[in-house]
Amino acid sequence: MAWDFETDPEFQKKLDWIEEFMEEKVEPLSNLGRAMMVPGAREKFIKPLQDEVKAQGLWACHLGPELGGQGFGQLKLGLMNEKLGRVAMAPTVFGCQAPDTGNAEIIAHYGTPEQKEKWLWPLLNGDIRSAFSMSEPAGGSDPTTFKTRAEWKNGKWVINGEKYFSSGAYGSTILIVYAVTDPDHKDIHQKTSIFIVPTKTPGVEILRGIGVGAGEGGGHGYMRYTDVEVGPEALLGPRGGAFLVAQTRLSGGRVHHAMRTVGACQKAFDLMCRRAVSRQTRDGRLADLAVVQEQICDSWIALQSFRLLVLRTAWLIDKHKDYNLVRKDIAAIKVAMPKVYHDIATTAAHLHGAMGVSNEMPFMGMVTSALVMGIADGPTEVHKVTVAKQVLKDYKPDNDLFPSYHLPKLKEAALDKYGAAIEELKADVAKGRAPVDA
Repeated sequence: MAWDFETDPEFQKKLDWIEEFMEEKVEPLSNLGRAMMVPGAREKFIKPLQDEVKAQGLWACHLGPELGGQGFGQLKLGLMNEKLGRVAMAPTVFGCQAPDTGNAEIIAHYGTPEQKEKWLWPLLNGDIRSAFSMSEPAGGSDPTTFKTRAEWKNGKWVINGEKYFSSGAYGSTILIVYAVTDPDHKDIHQKTSIFIVPTKTPGVEILRGIGVGAGEGGGHGYMRYTDVEVGPEALLGPRGGAFLVAQTRLSGGRVHHAMRTVGACQKAFDLMCRRAVSRQTRDGRLADLAVVQEQICDSWIALQSFRLLVLRTAWLIDKHKDYNLVRKDIAAIKVAMPKVYHDIATTAAHLHGAMGVSNEMPFMGMVTSALVMGIADGPTEVHKVTVAKQVLKDYKPDNDLFPSYHLPKLKEAALDKYGAAIEELKADVAKGRAPVDA
């Protein structure tokens, strides 16, 4: 038997360091809010923390050693990301922030030596930022509906179209842009290609920033590409290979989203419990009320179940080294993630009363993030279909009038197998030659 839920002692020391580092340095810095928008704040505050992370050998751990990472594997990453998921700033400090991680991953897998030299290494070192420009205003993230075109003209690709919710657009050096290159291809999954487009290329325009929630503005760009010209060297991966390339990026991204969401859920749960043991009512503490105890019980079970599902999925990826073989499990954690996060964050907010729904507590931001998790990297409904299809592949149909598990049919089969022995036993009992059960 090889079942084991213990963490390697040496890696546990790393996790302990991360926890202390997060509590003492990263989380306090994150509480500065808009004060961190001051020019130079990144160099003054974040860079030194990144240097500490690098000194610990914990920088960009999602990468293999050939790319400067530790090659930890998904299970160790899951345990790390539980810690990082408690603070929004943490991924930036540890060199694993979206969308840079996914963009770096596909450049590493599909980029030419020239593309890697020019864009990958600065991206991995945190010297530049990137954006993910895929979704469109009308068709969302479904590549079969994309309208943005890239046409080959006079030795260059000319890109025209609009993209919505391009994560990381502001402050980016490069954009990872999806565009239709072969609209008449008979295979709908080979109509689209991916390009690396420098953000300052003429014709690239950020129409406005889109935020999440009720606030105005935000870091997700509404993009317009007007006669944007790039050379053949801008094509990332094969022509018509966007769907294949995207799966490399999105599968890992979905797992890492789930890993960090475990940490976010744990934070909401911890605050919920602290409130329950602290808040006094006329009937005693909230923690003494049966209805609150039920809510805490349900939240704890949901969190632990989700955490185990995420870690098991990470373990399967490490085992098989192939995202396609773990497709069902990845889709399952993507489905579970928004509901578990939403339910725990909502309960935590409710137990804090009016304060819980104010902007002086983190819960409404968490609820909004839970809604985002139900949309990002594919909506929940799509992943439910994936889970169902993958599950059903393991079952064969019954084509008889009655199914093979029909009780009369099972009884008949059992009598065929054991009937003679039962009749023999009955005869022996009748003749007094067989013992009768007491």
